[in-house]
Amino acid sequence: MLMNGVLIIDKPSGLTSHDVVNRVRRILQQSAVGHLGTLDPLATGLLPLVTGNLTRLAQFYTSSEKTYEGTIRFGFATDTYDSDGAPVSVGPTVNVLLEDVRGLAARFVGVFNQMPPPFSAKKIRGVPAYKLARKHQDIVLKAVQVEIKELEILGLEGDTASFRARVASGTYMRSVAHDMGQQVGCGAHLASLRRTALAEFGLSEAHTLEEVSATAQSGRNEAIEAMFVHPRRLLPHFPCVTASDEVAAHVRSGRAVNLPELSQAKLVKVFAGQRELIAIATRIAGTLFHPKIVLTAASPVQAAKGTPR
Repeated sequence: MLMNGVLIIDKPSGLTSHDVVNRVRRILQQSAVGHLGTLDPLATGLLPLVTGNLTRLAQFYTSSEKTYEGTIRFGFATDTYDSDGAPVSVGPTVNVLLEDVRGLAARFVGVFNQMPPPFSAKKIRGVPAYKLARKHQDIVLKAVQVEIKELEILGLEGDTASFRARVASGTYMRSVAHDMGQQVGCGAHLASLRRTALAEFGLSEAHTLEEVSATAQSGRNEAIEAMFVHPRRLLPHFPCVTASDEVAAHVRSGRAVNLPELSQAKLVKVFAGQRELIAIATRIAGTLFHPKIVLTAASPVQAAKGTPR
């Protein structure tokens, strides 16, 4: 049975995001499974997975805001910028103070250029940087513009500061920790990281891999369905419309339709019934909408232009 939906996983430390995707593919016996934002192996927390036809929705989450909680350890830097790496520097003994760390963190709030970690998925001549780093090859990365909307230092215990951060897509908290250590002069690295939110998703709706496996083994379809985020909660900034059978048939075939009740919307979610998301449609003019992405019963297809109805 094809499962179309969004499933929130609480990723454990030690697994890559791809590892989690592969496990869920096997558990649910689904070939089409993807994720909405990579987490490093060290990191834990919220990892939204998209399954079946809804894998095509990933394009709408590429710029999603993310929220993290974690810790930064001062005293030495590592080659990966986190606690999984090998120490590369041992600075002078520095007794960091809470007020000083909070003042330092304030410098990173806003829009700025950030150098990605050498052990990252950034491509260099088509090859991920981490693959070159593992072979000890020279890596030349370019700084990219990122944004940290909030960075709150929650406390300090010895050489380790705890924090909460809200960031725009593409921001590396590993680089933030590394750069903070350079500014202090004693080195630092990301000791732990947990993602608590991404776009409209939060940890309160997350499931462990063990929970997903147990539910799938129960064979109860209603229990399996209940693990998935209700489709009407997806992309909340897009209004919903429930199509009549006739309009739904036109949308499924990729034909433009009139949706008078949504004349001011730019993009809308089109449903057949309460749970079946059949398309994301874009307004052409007035009340005329054309399916941007059609999610059919078999597989998602790029809609072809058709006759308005």
